[in-house]
Amino acid sequence: MIKIVLAEDHLVVLNGVKLLLESQSDLEVIDQGTNGNMILDILKSGNIPDVLITDINMSDMDGLELITHVKNDYPTIKIIVLSMLNNVQHVLQAFQNGANGYLVKNVGYEEMLYAIRHVAKGGRFLCEEISMIMLETLQKSPSAFLNIEQIMLKIGLTEREMEVLELIGEGFTNLQIADKLFLSKRTVEGHRQNLLEKTGVKNTAALIKYAIKTGLMQ
Repeated sequence: MIKIVLAEDHLVVLNGVKLLLESQSDLEVIDQGTNGNMILDILKSGNIPDVLITDINMSDMDGLELITHVKNDYPTIKIIVLSMLNNVQHVLQAFQNGANGYLVKNVGYEEMLYAIRHVAKGGRFLCEEISMIMLETLQKSPSAFLNIEQIMLKIGLTEREMEVLELIGEGFTNLQIADKLFLSKRTVEGHRQNLLEKTGVKNTAALIKYAIKTGLMQ
């Protein structure tokens, strides 16, 4: 029996995934939560799964932060990301933080079930849609993945800072970014300041120019 904990803040998705998993004789959903802090409380209570399936975009503590905490404190737990986000940066960051698998939410049920069983046995899994996106990107620009990852590592950007950077590039204000990412305005201001310091630029215009020039942002 593979014991599973679900981290998902959309109840329709949560209930749908739970129903699918519980229809399988070898899978058992032992608990669930709507954000990272809830999941950590579940683990602290001693309810330890074989596999944690988590979304990325959740309030209070997102999936990427949760992965880091779980891998540090509960290294035996296998983690699968189940997200609407299918861009390369999120996939790379998830695996870098310690994820064992990555699925998009429109994945077929057979592929999802295979991924869970495969990861539970110690394997790693990347769904077909993400694999094809990465292959197409690699064909167009062989250095694309390496450049983005090296830049992020070199200047120490976190995934949250990358999200803030993308929204800055789209012209959103600090308050608008705070609303979109479920953060306080002060937290967003802190991320913006960190971006300026890490990239070594003096203002937002220079930050956007740097991001486009280095390939961090299209």
